[in-house]
Amino acid sequence: MKRYGFIALLCCVFAPLGHAQAPSAADFPARPVTVVIGYPAGAGTDVLGRVIAGRLASRLGKPFVVENQPGASGMIGAGHVARAQPDGYTLLVAPNTLFIAARLLPKATMPDVVKDYAPIIQLSQGSLILAARPSLNVKDVRGLVAQAREGRALTYGSPGSGSPMHIAGELFNREAGVRLTHVPYRGTAPAITDMLGGHIDLIYGVPGSLWPHVAAGKMVPLGLAQTNRSPLLPDVPTLAEQGVAGIDVQTWYGVFAPAGTPPAIVEKLNREINAILAEPRVRDEFRSQWEIPVGGSAQAFAERTRADYEQAGRWIATLNIKLD
Repeated sequence: MKRYGFIALLCCVFAPLGHAQAPSAADFPARPVTVVIGYPAGAGTDVLGRVIAGRLASRLGKPFVVENQPGASGMIGAGHVARAQPDGYTLLVAPNTLFIAARLLPKATMPDVVKDYAPIIQLSQGSLILAARPSLNVKDVRGLVAQAREGRALTYGSPGSGSPMHIAGELFNREAGVRLTHVPYRGTAPAITDMLGGHIDLIYGVPGSLWPHVAAGKMVPLGLAQTNRSPLLPDVPTLAEQGVAGIDVQTWYGVFAPAGTPPAIVEKLNREINAILAEPRVRDEFRSQWEIPVGGSAQAFAERTRADYEQAGRWIATLNIKLD
């Protein structure tokens, strides 16, 4: 079984482009806006990004064109936006893995995620599930910990080294006092394939990827890697409820502009997207992707991104997370 790292090293240098004269927020947008997504069409980031882009186009009367720039676990698209003119006409929809990547990759290979972006809004909050293969014969976390402490060699899969799933797995090892072996993959799909084939014992993933297999009886959900139960999965207990506290690794999606984008345009986009997230149809679409709509101010999102960047640094240092 071939193993790959979660984040490919990049070779490009993120050189800033010249700045145009600041546009007026009252006239924005006066032309089409590009919404960059660093993942393929159909991925979770793409699905949510297209919902928001479509509604922005309807509300503001100009096209918001989604441009998929997949590669290097989202970093190709993220770098493009960091170099774009800070005029509001190039936006990024990205998950929080952007802030973990910044702690793992050499600084010369990617943008400064704290300085190179203007955070606009947090779109949603997601969950991570720990699931087991049915033949493992464990129904809850206590049973899993008991097997591990008896000396049974157990493995868990993730989309790769440095992913939130990998971090959750290593936090579990530390807090439960066990040693489950990490098996990194190049994305969630191959990890699920090996899980269904019985090649790994456990997997950390998001509900959108794992729940169809849970519903089919091919995976057993053991717990959520967060402090409180999810309203989308009220019957799935947290790891803390089952005796393994100290694990709160959630996922989120957000919208960013290049640093230097006029505050009035950032606030206009924030206001419009908050209104979109309040629409019942949009909230239903987000929940169908197992995401809880969030919204809030641009300032609150900026504080969240800085806090997550600092937390990622602490996790990576204390858990000795490294790229393969």
